[in-house]
Amino acid sequence: MNLNGTFLTPIQRIRVWYALLLLVCAVFVVRLFYLQVIRHDYYQKAALSSQLKEYQIPPERGVIEAHNGDATVPIVLNEKLYTLYADPVYVKDSKTAADELARAIGGDANKYQEALEIKDTRYVILAKKLTKAQSDKITKLELKGIGTREVPYRTYPQGNLAAQVLGFVNDEGEGKYGVEQALDGDLKGTPGQLKAITDAAGVPLAANENNINIEPKAGKRVVLTIDIGMQKQLEDLLKAGLQRVRSGSGGALIMEAKTGAIKAMANYPTFNPAEFYKVEDGNRFTNATVSAPLEVGSIMKPLTAAAALDMGVVHKDQTYYDPSQYKIDDAVVSNIEEDGGAGTRSVRDILQLSLNTGAAWLLMQMGGGEINQQARERWHDYMVNHFLLGKPTGVEQGYESGGVIPDPNEGYGLNIRYANTSFGQGMTATPLQMGAALASVVNGGTYHKPHLIEKTIGTDGKEHIENPKVIRENVVSKEVSKTIKEMMEYTIEKNSFVYGFKRTYPAYSIGGKTGTAEVAKPDGGYYSDAFNGMFMGFVGGDEPQYVIVVRVDTPKIPGYAGAEAAAPLFVDLTGMLINNFGVTPRS
Repeated sequence: MNLNGTFLTPIQRIRVWYALLLLVCAVFVVRLFYLQVIRHDYYQKAALSSQLKEYQIPPERGVIEAHNGDATVPIVLNEKLYTLYADPVYVKDSKTAADELARAIGGDANKYQEALEIKDTRYVILAKKLTKAQSDKITKLELKGIGTREVPYRTYPQGNLAAQVLGFVNDEGEGKYGVEQALDGDLKGTPGQLKAITDAAGVPLAANENNINIEPKAGKRVVLTIDIGMQKQLEDLLKAGLQRVRSGSGGALIMEAKTGAIKAMANYPTFNPAEFYKVEDGNRFTNATVSAPLEVGSIMKPLTAAAALDMGVVHKDQTYYDPSQYKIDDAVVSNIEEDGGAGTRSVRDILQLSLNTGAAWLLMQMGGGEINQQARERWHDYMVNHFLLGKPTGVEQGYESGGVIPDPNEGYGLNIRYANTSFGQGMTATPLQMGAALASVVNGGTYHKPHLIEKTIGTDGKEHIENPKVIRENVVSKEVSKTIKEMMEYTIEKNSFVYGFKRTYPAYSIGGKTGTAEVAKPDGGYYSDAFNGMFMGFVGGDEPQYVIVVRVDTPKIPGYAGAEAAAPLFVDLTGMLINNFGVTPRS
């Protein structure tokens, strides 16, 4: 029947049914087009969701190299090991699977079983750092939902060498401490993406080219300024020197005076970066030479003298009357007993005899004859803006510290506080900061940024050379630089027997200064029986070639820590450089 109340003829009914059939077919065609073309990607992913899981492919981390003579050799490499993983959804009998894994590769079957029974996850890690042989054994088991994947790990062909300089890479692939942390972005590369496809039973299929969604990009290769031979000998001499004076810890560095390139840097005790997880004391990881500032003691005096000479408030041949003690505010600045008492002294005597009162006198000259606001501000300017103390150097190390330089106009007891800074107390700096400052004073007045990276090399072979970077020129004048160099040579000459030089090197220029600093208590004040020993100096020919800084923490020997503990180490290191590493003699 149609709308008019009359019945459709047979031919009309056929046409209506035909039209309806065409309409239904059209709907199906449109729907299929929508599903198979427009929504193809969505439904393909949905269809594969039970058989496909995407993983990151860790990129190969960049190799780290160091100098070995005229060549460079790897000091950190990558080793390919395997991670054992599972998708608990497909593991129907966790106990049987755990037992089979334990029999095949060892380990605790109970822990495997616990991991395989974790709910609401499609990915658990059962073991790391498996060998290729262990991975092959697991593959032969054909356990549903269980497989392995290749992962690169760090290996150290030089063992413990330069451990704190290098740092390590943790189990999450993150660079920690040292170069590994500072250059993590360059070294780690860019991860890829893997589609791990399983069969209907949930057994992961072997990865192939079709499974890789995004290729990983390897990290950059890094070449250090470190010389392996020099580093090894420095570490051996440091350990022996610390044991000789019964010190539990210390450090040393050797840096090129005219470039800021660090050729060797070490701390003791050290650790094995391949087994970082066995270390219980986290301080072992720290490169104290760059991250543990301390009151540096009398190695500050060459810088104080350089500042006063550069300001023109004293001249190199000037003499003055030294009373052997000064009362400043409510405190007394005095000298060691061996200073010879009150008398007429020269500027070079301040270094040679290590006169605290001499350093305070230099500070007075900055203030027109007394320690006042002008003296404090002028000395603060040289410490912070010329010698760049109180701020990190930017060396490529994790956790570098900038130390503390007190404000010249805030706080109490400002005059005695600044008198103390003139001979290295009441302020803190790292051995690296002090070495960089001394280098700028004795090399003619140019402050080069201390650096450990010589160059980086990308996966395309393109090199980026890290040329020496000048941070400041005219730190002091060339005349002052020459004067301080001669005064430090004089200090060595007059004290060579005390410092332990068993032979002289007339063809070479050697200068230095001791430092014995009281150890500060955490709650204020100083220990009466604990001192740190330091020595800062240089060795070269016509010009200083290397700057050396030595730190010895609380040695257990009689005498002054700087002269008795740190100076002999400096003597050992200068001899090592002259005999083995081509120090250029005087012309």
